[in-house]
Amino acid sequence: MNFAQAFSLAGHRALITGGGSGLGLATARTFLDAGAEVVIVGRDTDKLAAAAADLGPGARWLAHDVADTGAAEAFAARVEAEVGPVSILVNNAGGTCKKPLEEMTVEDFRSVFDVHVTGAFAMTRAFLGQLKTSGRGSVLFTASMSSFLGIPNVTGYSASKAAYVGMIRALASELAPKGVRVNGVAPGWIDTPLFRLATSKDPARLAKIMGRIPMNRTGEPEDIGWAMTYLAADAARYVTGHILVVDGGALHGF
Repeated sequence: MNFAQAFSLAGHRALITGGGSGLGLATARTFLDAGAEVVIVGRDTDKLAAAAADLGPGARWLAHDVADTGAAEAFAARVEAEVGPVSILVNNAGGTCKKPLEEMTVEDFRSVFDVHVTGAFAMTRAFLGQLKTSGRGSVLFTASMSSFLGIPNVTGYSASKAAYVGMIRALASELAPKGVRVNGVAPGWIDTPLFRLATSKDPARLAKIMGRIPMNRTGEPEDIGWAMTYLAADAARYVTGHILVVDGGALHGF
C-alpha cells in the first residue's frame, strides 16, 4: 500500500449526520477530496440542498431527524435502496442548551442527550449491516473538549459528549471482530459561525479560551475533516477505540 492508497477513500460511501453546515460539511468536503461518495443528512432541506450543490458531484442529501430513533431502521433501508450501502457513518448531528443547572429542565437535558447519544446509537445500530458487509466499515463520532473538560452551563451537552467516550470504546471492542472500526474526533475551539457568535459579545470567554491554547489560534473546520478522513482511511486500518483530539494543544495546555 502506497501513500496515495493509504489516504484514499475511493470506493467508500459515507453518510454524515448534521452534514449541511459546520464541521459536518467540512468533513463531507474532505471525504469528497479523498475520493468518497458522500450523503449529507439533516432536517433543514433547503440547507442540505444548498450544501450538496456547493459540494458538487459525488454529494447527495437526504432529510432525516436523528432524534426520531424509531425511524432509523427505515431510513437505513431507504439509503441503501436509493443511494447504495454505506461503509462510513459519521455521527455528527447535535445541538446544545446553554443554561445554568437551576434553569435547565429535564426536557432540556433529554433533548440534547437524545440527539447526541440515543440518536447516534440508533443510527449505528441501523447501519451496522451495511458497515459489516462493506468489509472495511468505519463509524466516527464527533466528540468534544467537553468529553474531557468540565465546562459550565452545558450539562446536557457535556454528559452527551462524555458518553461518546464510553460508546466508542465499547463499540470498538464489540465490532472489531465484525470488521468495523469505531473512533472519534474531539474538536477544540474551531473558527465556525457558531463559535464567532458565541464569543463576539463575550470577550472574557474568548480570552479564557485563547489563554489555554498553546498554538494561540483557533482551528479551521477542515482540520476536523482531515482528521476524520485519516481515521476512515486505510492509513488508520489498525486504529479503533481511539479519540483523536484536534485542539491546538488546549486539552493539555497551561
